Amino acid sequence: MNLATYLKTTCPNKAAFAREIGVSNAMLYQFEMGIRPVPAKHCPAIERATAGKVTRQDLRPADWQRIWPESVNEHPSVHPE
Repeated sequence: MNLATYLKTTCPNKAAFAREIGVSNAMLYQFEMGIRPVPAKHCPAIERATAGKVTRQDLRPADWQRIWPESVNEHPSVHPE
């Protein structure tokens, strides 16, 4: 699930969610709208705050394998070469 969908369908309080992941409301809005990509440092907190509904892989599809190589074997759609 992407972050925007989670925030629209599942998150009851965006301000509390922003506090939980350590960003401002404005920054969360930028993530939600795709104005700014989610920095890698915030991805684990988002994954925890969403109980795994939004994963690091969802947040950073282009480079998550490079950032978190230890997770490659945990992700079902990835088959290491």
